[in-house]
Amino acid sequence: MNERILEGALNVFRAKGPKFTMDDLATEMKMSKKTIYTVFRDKNELMCEMLDYAFDLIKEAEDKIYYDDSLSTIEKIRGILAVLPESHYGFDYTAMHQLAEKYPMAYEKLIYRLDSGWDKTFELIKKGMDSGEIRQIDENIIKLMYEACIDKLLMGDFLQENGKGYPQALAEVVDIMVDGIAK
Repeated sequence: MNERILEGALNVFRAKGPKFTMDDLATEMKMSKKTIYTVFRDKNELMCEMLDYAFDLIKEAEDKIYYDDSLSTIEKIRGILAVLPESHYGFDYTAMHQLAEKYPMAYEKLIYRLDSGWDKTFELIKKGMDSGEIRQIDENIIKLMYEACIDKLLMGDFLQENGKGYPQALAEVVDIMVDGIAK
């Protein structure tokens, strides 16, 4: 039930952004709000769980890339940094800044999840440096640059002002970063 509601919440979020109501979710799920509230105390908890769920999907996709022996180290780094869950299509990423205003706990979770889980990426960068595919760099600088770019893309007005979608902008950021460290 939990996962089913989270999938429904992602669908409603995709359509309406963080302004969706629990009524919207109940309609999407074809169930009563009361049933939803037996699983999630309130919308804040739902938003936090939804972010965790989405990031777990991203981590699953990253693992597929990491363990794909047909990819080079550079391709793996590029793939992991650019990965989005399959369910991202149609998301209005320009509405993400509303998350910080209306759901600060969910925003904190977003920042935490962006900041964690870098072990495999760092391992790949080190492997690339050891093999000579990547120039010697401080992987923490890459992390800092990536997180700053993601924060600006999600929380700023860049996407809207430049008429870009998040997947396209993310791919460009990743290309610039990876091409900048590759030998």
